[in-house]
Amino acid sequence: MNAMTARFSPGALPLLLPVLLFGGLIFLSGCQKKDVAPGAPPARAVTVAKAETRDVPVYLDEIGKCSPVEAVTIQPQVTAAILEVHFKDGAEVKKGDLLFTLDPRPFEAALHKAQAALEQSRAKAVYDQAQLKRNRELSRNNAVALQALDVAESNALMSKAAVTADEAAVETAQINLDYCTIRSPISGRTSKRMVDGGNVVEANKTQLLLIQRQVPIYVDFSVPENELPKVRHYKAAGTLKVEASFPDDSDIKREGEFDFLDSGVQPNAGVVRMRAAIENEDRLFWPGQFVNVRLLLDTLKNAVLVPGEAVQVGKRGPFVFVVKDDSTVDLRPVKPGQKQGRQVVIVEGVQPGETVVVTGQITLSPGATVAIVQP
Repeated sequence: MNAMTARFSPGALPLLLPVLLFGGLIFLSGCQKKDVAPGAPPARAVTVAKAETRDVPVYLDEIGKCSPVEAVTIQPQVTAAILEVHFKDGAEVKKGDLLFTLDPRPFEAALHKAQAALEQSRAKAVYDQAQLKRNRELSRNNAVALQALDVAESNALMSKAAVTADEAAVETAQINLDYCTIRSPISGRTSKRMVDGGNVVEANKTQLLLIQRQVPIYVDFSVPENELPKVRHYKAAGTLKVEASFPDDSDIKREGEFDFLDSGVQPNAGVVRMRAAIENEDRLFWPGQFVNVRLLLDTLKNAVLVPGEAVQVGKRGPFVFVVKDDSTVDLRPVKPGQKQGRQVVIVEGVQPGETVVVTGQITLSPGATVAIVQP
């Protein structure tokens, strides 16, 4: 009992404490080395997505320009002063609507003059025809010289020709008078008038107004000549569609019908001109406006798609990181296809339902362990 008391006497405790603490640290350190393998890197945080399948379009993307189905520049066909303008700038007009009235008085006078000349010619023709008839009756009895008969026949023919000429003059005068009333030849939207009322306009020279038909509307675009065989193939199959959208807002779009394929390749440009007709009742598109054009060729069935950010490009080409069941990643070479919004078609390299890394690839290498986090 005395020996035990002497061994653990209060004076010996300060000497034993450092030994006990050092032994405890060695014990804890040994336990930690058993839990973590030496040199194992931590798991990398990544976001992922599942490869999905759906039907997607096969397409060509081009830049197009809207143009009116019909466009007419209004010009006067007689020289006269404008009496009245019957429309508002930018108005919608229908075919036959009155646009301008020109001063008709000179043309009314010309018509009256031509009508009077016609009446004179007809009166002379009646007289000359009667003279010819009398001379023919007298010639049967040898009561008139043959020369007089020839003169009578000539006068009758000239009178008849004069009547025809004066009838044409009356018709011309009536046409010129009708030209004083200018009506819309098509239905469409007017531009700003180019000449105000009161001005004298010159026949077939002065431009008065532009009218453009916007319903439906054309979209003109071009495709590279190397795509022409593909376009012709799908055109023959009857699957061609055209989709137009705004460059700054691709969500606003409208589908139209393929309308025109040019007869040849444009010299020195290497492109073929094409056109689509798109319904435009609400005037969504405007003549002269540039739009994005997507020429829909066909539909690809059960295509595999992944987010576009998942596809990386290395020295050996495009690849993705595929997450395996043990939370490690595999570097998988892929063959990407067309983009579909924020996704891209994977032609080869990824199976439906596989998990691909979307963000965090910069710290990854084949076989690395990942920790999936929410985007």
